[in-house]
Amino acid sequence: MRRLAFVCVLAFGACGPIEYVNTVTRRADSAVEEARAVNAAKWSPYWWTRAVEYLYQARAEAASADFQAANRFGRLSAEAAEKARDESIRRASDPNGAKEIEVPTAPPAKPQSKKKDLAPAIEEPTP
Repeated sequence: MRRLAFVCVLAFGACGPIEYVNTVTRRADSAVEEARAVNAAKWSPYWWTRAVEYLYQARAEAASADFQAANRFGRLSAEAAEKARDESIRRASDPNGAKEIEVPTAPPAKPQSKKKDLAPAIEEPTP
């Protein structure tokens, strides 16, 4: 009975690192590299940044031996990298795709005119 419990503890205790290797090292790293290959930093900056930052956080959590959190961040990184890759391919192939990510320019500021129908803030004494 004690042996069975010991074997179960060993078997289930090692699942976190094994899942980490599959989720983060293989899946998330590969997905981020695929997104990098299609220039996702330019064509899909939101999803690219999200994928890279989640991958960084997954590695940080694994370094502190929190493999459950590392696996969760690895899955999020892989999903974001896949979206970045798909969006980059779509935007790069569309001539109007660059317009989707341009920062809109503000309209020129209108000079403010003084309104004459408002009372002055400080009343001037009448002579």
